[in-house]
Amino acid sequence: MRNTPSLADIRLRTSVLSLVVGSLVLLLKFYTYHLTNSVAILSDALESVVNVVSAAFMIYAVKAAQEPPDDEHPYGHGKFEFVTAVFEGGLIIFASFMIAYEAISAMIHGSYAVHFGHGFILVAIAGLANGLLGLHLVNVGKKTASMALIADGKHVLGDFLVFAGMMAALTIVKYTGMQWLDPAIALLMAIILACTGLPVVKSAMNGLVDAADPKLLKNILNALEEARVPGFIRAHKIRVMRNGRSIHVDGHLVVPQFWTVAQTHDFSDALEKRLVSNHFLDSEFEFHIDPCGRNYCKICDLESCPIRATPFVSRPPLQLSEIIGAVDIPNLPEP
Repeated sequence: MRNTPSLADIRLRTSVLSLVVGSLVLLLKFYTYHLTNSVAILSDALESVVNVVSAAFMIYAVKAAQEPPDDEHPYGHGKFEFVTAVFEGGLIIFASFMIAYEAISAMIHGSYAVHFGHGFILVAIAGLANGLLGLHLVNVGKKTASMALIADGKHVLGDFLVFAGMMAALTIVKYTGMQWLDPAIALLMAIILACTGLPVVKSAMNGLVDAADPKLLKNILNALEEARVPGFIRAHKIRVMRNGRSIHVDGHLVVPQFWTVAQTHDFSDALEKRLVSNHFLDSEFEFHIDPCGRNYCKICDLESCPIRATPFVSRPPLQLSEIIGAVDIPNLPEP
């Protein structure tokens, strides 16, 4: 009976596939440049260098990120994926400067006669292979919850879109003879790459410094609202730390003050497990328990409460401003 590969194995195999395919595409593009003398194709080949180096680092990041927590890294090693993304973004920006240099040099010296022939077909094959690789990386990344694979896949898909524009422009060069368009296309690609690399670096840096993620907080808000049952009165002081493909969430959970320590422990433990299994795989939640202090009676729907001060009226939904609030008793919406 064959063993089913784990998510970690799938991530690693996909990373290796990215390196192998990226290397083959790189060789094909440089060979095509040798045949065509196209500065635009050279710029595409230089960008493929970034893809290959990034794929190599992604293998390291995927392997390192799946290492379990230890004494030196109590939250695990997931942030290695962010470090890799910063490096990848930096390489993209560096490649854009190299491409711009080659394009401007060709414009100044005027030695950029383009020869098409079979090279046009070869570069089209390389570009198509890149597009299929990008789709595969994003698909596997989503299935295995790997931010590194998703980021690399989107980067490769972005390259494919730029490549498609380049091919359209080179077709114009081929049939009109306007050779000056070739370095102009390369210069445009350099600008597009620089605009691609900067957001990659910014996003990765946000992950490294644990910047607030409004979209993620909204998802956590929806998950908490869905998980609410009698006894889960309110939540606040929610903080999120990204750790590669996983997240660490801690916050305060308001529960009935007459519950015993054992009751509150079992309740919060069950809630944490439900949030992980239903919404955030490979993640962890930790709640600090706050007794209600009879401040929430109007919006607490727990039946048979022996300490209720006022009758229950209604239970308003949780609000984003409330769950990230830094006060123990937030300004609650009117029921």
